[in-house]
Amino acid sequence: MARLLSVLLVIPLLASCTSIIEGTSKPGVVFEKTGPAGTVPAGLEEFYGQKLGWEDCAPYATTGSSREAYGTKRDVQCTRLRVPLDYGKPTGDTITIGVLRYKATGQKIGSLLTNPGGPGASGMASAAGMITAYRKTELAAKFDLVGFDPRGIGASEPAVKCLTGPERDAERLDLDVDTSPAGIAQTEQENRAYAEKCAAETKFGASMLANLGTRDVVKDMDVLRSALGDAKLSYVGYSYGTRIGTEYAETFPQNVRALILDGAVDPTQDQLASLVAQAAGFQKAFDEFVKWCRGKNDCPLGDDANASFRQLTTPLIQKPVDVGDRKLSYNDAITAAIQAMYSEQLWPILLDGLQELKNGKGTRLLALADAYFDRDDQGDYSTITDAFNAVHCVDDARLTDKNALLETAKQYKAAAPFLDDGNPPGAALDACSFWPAPVSATIAPPKADGIPPLLVISTTGDPATPYEAGVNLAKALNSRLLTFEGVQHTVFLQGDQCVDAAGVKYLVDQTLPADGTRCA
Repeated sequence: MARLLSVLLVIPLLASCTSIIEGTSKPGVVFEKTGPAGTVPAGLEEFYGQKLGWEDCAPYATTGSSREAYGTKRDVQCTRLRVPLDYGKPTGDTITIGVLRYKATGQKIGSLLTNPGGPGASGMASAAGMITAYRKTELAAKFDLVGFDPRGIGASEPAVKCLTGPERDAERLDLDVDTSPAGIAQTEQENRAYAEKCAAETKFGASMLANLGTRDVVKDMDVLRSALGDAKLSYVGYSYGTRIGTEYAETFPQNVRALILDGAVDPTQDQLASLVAQAAGFQKAFDEFVKWCRGKNDCPLGDDANASFRQLTTPLIQKPVDVGDRKLSYNDAITAAIQAMYSEQLWPILLDGLQELKNGKGTRLLALADAYFDRDDQGDYSTITDAFNAVHCVDDARLTDKNALLETAKQYKAAAPFLDDGNPPGAALDACSFWPAPVSATIAPPKADGIPPLLVISTTGDPATPYEAGVNLAKALNSRLLTFEGVQHTVFLQGDQCVDAAGVKYLVDQTLPADGTRCA
């Protein structure tokens, strides 16, 4: 994780009153100028004080899922925030960040920004999806709920673009399970070609890819904070969104009001150790799914559930299952199972999918995999997969030690035996090894001196970001840990009254729950 605090020349400014700017060059757009507010880095005044043109959100929907999330909602507004492509060259090229707002219904404290993680997930769609739960809390009266698509993602322009829809479909059928020397060489050549294609297809090319990391996202978030008229930031970050929140606290400690970090990325683990820990987390969640499954009729998992799952899925390596004019691949079946581990609500769908697979069908498993990759019924994909890769490649150190990769592959198979494809471990270099942009993060333990205490939420049975990751992040940031006992990935504003009450109270009046608080 990036840990280097930027030394910024700042100009203290008081929050200004909202002003409606009369006149617009586009019907249906209302321009507001509420910034600048708080501290403004020298040379960025025009960005921090820019007016925002709020309008209907339908034009901001880029996929079927985003059209469903906010394309038809009448109670949200959207805008585009202008930011530098390269903060080191603020007078150079600019890009835009897509922003969605659900306005507070009462005397508001300010804006509550949110990010759902990924990296690569749409913060606009996530915020729109949160509104129903949000309305049931005091937050709806006190804060404008604001979701933004980080640079290169979703409605932000330009978006990262690597593969077309048909190319992504083909990629999902290309298993890359051959770990022979020839198989490894082929996989690496494909990864090199993918990296080159990302640079060729994305506007501004390697320059855009070099400035997509968390280092730049938090700077965009600070511009947004100011343009919205907030002197300090209130924020809820889920999963990778906790990394954004941590990085923001390090870079702009003077601008922090209240941050909730739910489903933490572990700041103390390197990538390889984190990967093995995640494998163990998925195995733990799978074991819980198996217990649930065996209480249902016709559970297809026998006494050795890991072996039963492999017997169902590994035949797909040689013979994918036809699903209409598409095919369910082994990779998609595994992706479907992993997707279902994120929430117990998806377990019935996975059970149905495994029962279908036992009978030679793949409709439900393919639908789960499509949801993971955010593919709509027309075959269009969101930016989530390409953006995930692009951000990872500039955020994390290159993994080029093949001995370390091979050892990690062995440990991964041991930690998650239900995911073992039966082939020997392999050590192919990933696309980041060939990425046409350097790593922009500084890898070091987090340090954010002078910030108010933050609230870290960690779930005991979280498959993707294991519980100890939250424990370690809370210690590193000298912040309060709230424990949720359950099997899911993230929990705040998802229906648990204990967690929601603690989080809402913290955001509204900055009162933390008692040390050692646990919710179940």
